[in-house]
Amino acid sequence: MARQNVSLIEQPLARGSEADLEGFESPIPIAADESVLDLADVPGLVGRFQVVNIKLDKCGGLTEALLMAKEARRLGLGVMVGNMVGTSLAMAPAFILGQLCDYVDLDGPTFLKEDRVPSVQYSDGEIWCPDDVWGSQSAVLAA
Repeated sequence: MARQNVSLIEQPLARGSEADLEGFESPIPIAADESVLDLADVPGLVGRFQVVNIKLDKCGGLTEALLMAKEARRLGLGVMVGNMVGTSLAMAPAFILGQLCDYVDLDGPTFLKEDRVPSVQYSDGEIWCPDDVWGSQSAVLAA
């Protein structure tokens, strides 16, 4: 896989099998996904995973996600933001967390038949969250 430029292996074992990775050395970073649901799970990843994949849908939102990213960094782990399939409105707070991450996987809206309007924008492998996704002053005044 390293020769094929695979840059990350995500959750190769079922949740509950984390100890099987204890001391395993991989030339490709291994990311915890199902093995990390909230801040309390992060310390148990050390020595088993190199990256924590934070999903706002699983951890409860942006505040918990930011705490998880800070703790992961403190413990020497890489940080990734991922997503469950969701609209652009779900990607917007994850976009903020993405500014702190080594890996960003926020492609959920691309799997939807129809996304909300306004939506995040994708171009050349990058995501951008324009101001109108959050709302605008004119939208607030109209309400």
